[in-house]
Amino acid sequence: MKPRYNWSVLLGAAFLMASSAIGPGFLTQTAVFTQQLGASFAFVILLSIILDAIAQLNIWRIIAVADKPAQDIANKVFPGLGYFISFLVFLGGLAFNIGNIAGAGLGLNVLFGISVGQGAVISAIMAIGIFIYKEAGKAMDVFAKTMGLIKIILALIIAYTSSPPLAEAALRAVNPTQFSFAAVLTIVGGTVGGYITFSGAHRLLDARQTGIENLDAVNKGALSAIGIASIMRLLLFIAALGVVSKGFTLDPANPAASVFKLASGQIGYKIFGVVIWAAGISSVVGSAYTSISFIKSFHPLILKFNREIITIFISISCIIFLLVGKPVKTLLTVGAINGFILPIALGITLIAAYKTRIIASYKQPLWLTLAGLAVVLTMVWMSYGTIIQMINGE
Repeated sequence: MKPRYNWSVLLGAAFLMASSAIGPGFLTQTAVFTQQLGASFAFVILLSIILDAIAQLNIWRIIAVADKPAQDIANKVFPGLGYFISFLVFLGGLAFNIGNIAGAGLGLNVLFGISVGQGAVISAIMAIGIFIYKEAGKAMDVFAKTMGLIKIILALIIAYTSSPPLAEAALRAVNPTQFSFAAVLTIVGGTVGGYITFSGAHRLLDARQTGIENLDAVNKGALSAIGIASIMRLLLFIAALGVVSKGFTLDPANPAASVFKLASGQIGYKIFGVVIWAAGISSVVGSAYTSISFIKSFHPLILKFNREIITIFISISCIIFLLVGKPVKTLLTVGAINGFILPIALGITLIAAYKTRIIASYKQPLWLTLAGLAVVLTMVWMSYGTIIQMINGE
C-alpha cells in the first residue's frame, strides 16, 4: 500500500515529543547533573540517547501498527492494565505540568519583571488558547516547531559563549570517571519516560499517520524527536560544563539560570528567560495534550469534550502551582518517577508486538525486540541502583 504520511504532521509530532521533553525539568536536570558529574555526564547523555531511541522506536511503531492509543493496547494485553498505565501517566503528566507552568511563569518574570504567579497565569491562558483554536492540531504542530527552534538557537549561543572543554567532554563520553544510576534514570525518564514518548505517537494517531505502510516515516519521526531533544541536552550540557569547569558553583535554587547568567551575564539571564518560557509553555501543551489522550478513549463524553477537559487540566495545574509552588527538587523527582514508568510501558509494548489481535500480521524485527528488552532490564537495574543509592544517602 502506498504511504500516506504528511511530512508536516510528522515533523510536528517529532517537535511535540521533543518539546514535551525539553521542559523546565529538562533544563534543571541537565544543570544539576553536569555540576555533580562534570565532563563524565557526557557518558550518561550518550547512554541515554541509545536507550531513548530504542524505547521510542518500539513504542511508536507498535502504536502506529495497532492504530490504537497506548492505553487501549495495554487493555488488550491484559484487561485493566490500560487503566493502570493511564493513571500513572495522567498523574505524572499533571505533576510535570505544574513544573512546566512554574517554568513559563519564571520566564516571564525574568523578561518583564512581573511576578512568577502572574507569568504562570498568562502562560496558561496562552496554552489554553492553542486548544481552543479551531485548527488546534495544526496550531500545536507550528507552535512546537517554533518553540523547539528558539530553544536550540539560544542554547547554542550560550554553549558557545561558555567556552566549554570539548576535548574533555568527548573523552569522558567513552571513558567516564564518575557514574550515577539516578542521573541515567532521571535523564531517560525526562526524555522518553511517562507521557513524553507517547506525545508524538498519539499525535500521529490523531492525524491518521499510522499503519504498516507508514512505518518508514514513523521511524524517521521517532528518531528525529530523539535527535532534537538530544541536541538540546548536549548544548545545555556543554554550556553548563563551560561554567562549572571554570570553578563556578551553580545556585541550587535555580541551577539552570546560573548557567546562562555565569556564561553571558545579564544578557545570558534574559536569554534564560526566553528559553525557560519556551520550554515551559511548549511542555504545558505537550503534557496536557498527551495526558488527556490517555483517557479520552475510555468514554465518548471525554472524547466529545476533549478541548474543555484539556482546558481544565491546564487550569488545575496552574492553580496548584499558585497554591503550592514548585521546588527544583520536585522537578528532579518527577523525572525519576517517569523513569520508573518507562520499563512498565515499554514492557507492555514488547508483549503487544507479538499479539496478533493487536498487530495482526505485522512482524516486529527481532533485533528491535531484544534491544527493547535490554532497555527494560537496564531501566529496572537503574531503578534498583537508584533506590539503593537513596537508601545509602548517596
